[in-house]
Amino acid sequence: MKAVQVSKPHELTIQEVEKPQIVNPMDVLVKVKRVGICGSDLHIYHGTNPLATLPRVVGHEVAGEVVEIGPEVANLQVGDHVVVEPIRYCGECYACRKGQPNVCQSLTVFGVHEDGGMREWIVLPEKQLHKVNSELPWEEIVLAEPYTIGAQAVFRGQVEAGDTVLIQGAGPIGICVLKMAKFHGATVMVTDLNDERLSFAKENGADVVVNAGREEVLMAVHEWTKGEGANKVIDAVCLPSTFALSLEAVSAAGNVVVLGFDEQPAAISQLPITKKEVTITGSRLQTYQFPKVVELLNEGELRHNGLVTHTFPLAQVQEAFTFVEEHPDLVRKAIITFD
Repeated sequence: MKAVQVSKPHELTIQEVEKPQIVNPMDVLVKVKRVGICGSDLHIYHGTNPLATLPRVVGHEVAGEVVEIGPEVANLQVGDHVVVEPIRYCGECYACRKGQPNVCQSLTVFGVHEDGGMREWIVLPEKQLHKVNSELPWEEIVLAEPYTIGAQAVFRGQVEAGDTVLIQGAGPIGICVLKMAKFHGATVMVTDLNDERLSFAKENGADVVVNAGREEVLMAVHEWTKGEGANKVIDAVCLPSTFALSLEAVSAAGNVVVLGFDEQPAAISQLPITKKEVTITGSRLQTYQFPKVVELLNEGELRHNGLVTHTFPLAQVQEAFTFVEEHPDLVRKAIITFD
């Protein structure tokens, strides 16, 4: 079968590899149908993802069809359409015991620490697969994983109905956060440097949009919240400067949620944290968000509404990565098809 492998930085190849087989009784064989290209896949391709090892088959945003099940699989049948939960964890360490297996001390992520889904067939344990309504288009359900990232950020920020939420960044993850914040009944401001992305955020429910290249974000937040500050600030830009701005923009008793892996230190004063008693929370991957997202998909409440802008066949995967790299302002989400 064919698999997309990053052999070394900036070297992407389609390899012929052996088709995986069911080994364990809870295993499921899945025919891959769609795989999304994520920013982390690009980082692996560039050799800048500090968590990935090479060579690596990338891809963790995966949708496919069940073609074979192990003898002890209980909740899936051949023909079911599924999405992949891309994490494995021990279930025993402190993080797992605290209900946060997404930061398990022995965590492995599909497509990062282990070979991922950008291949024609995959075998995974049943617990990592979630059944989705088979009538939904593949282009809709392949976004389940990025939606869970948005759901996790909103969960970690304790977003509630009536909250004012500032989302920094209107890229794919920012839009996923926006969709989930609106489901919780929040009023949302989105900032970005790109007017087209801001227009798309507005189309997807943002109450206020601000071009951070032309407008003063703190002043806009002050006016929007009548001087209170945003109750929740979610940083999907993930630069030291946006992290620092989050602490200034957040209200007293508010929450700041950080999604970034940037290793550059940010110069942050202790005063606003203590004075306003701000809660600063990291958000990584997701914790038990898939059932909620699948339910929203199945009920027709969650649609990409233009978030998927480009599709490429497997044979053009190099062209796809190059296009995403060279045209970031044109691509919201690009999908590889395996039909």
